[in-house]
Amino acid sequence: MIRMLPNVQQVTIKPVLTQAIQPGSLLYTDEYDIYTRLEEWGYQHKTVNHSAGEYARDEDGDGFHEGHVNTLEGFWSLLRSWLRPHRGISQEKLPLYLGFFEFVHNVRRRGKALLSALLSILVAP
Repeated sequence: MIRMLPNVQQVTIKPVLTQAIQPGSLLYTDEYDIYTRLEEWGYQHKTVNHSAGEYARDEDGDGFHEGHVNTLEGFWSLLRSWLRPHRGISQEKLPLYLGFFEFVHNVRRRGKALLSALLSILVAP
């Protein structure tokens, strides 16, 4: 779920994480300092170091790069591209745009196919 938070401080993200992610889970992040307490909060934590040119890491040498945050970064890139034509979205309306983008992303349909998915939710029994 996409949620708009009032700020990006540890005190703000901790309750969001603890409600959504089981303790002991392995979390991969970039090196943004907001994530420095993840281990204190009961999570396993690994980072990729973008500033050193690292974007994925092969953790066990099998040729598959398990450690990355590329999927989430790709999602944010799509969201920014989708919002760009809607210049000047108010903070009040932004959650509505985020909710619709989340729906579109999750149903994985575009154009006319999106209309049937939207109607099936709006006219659900």
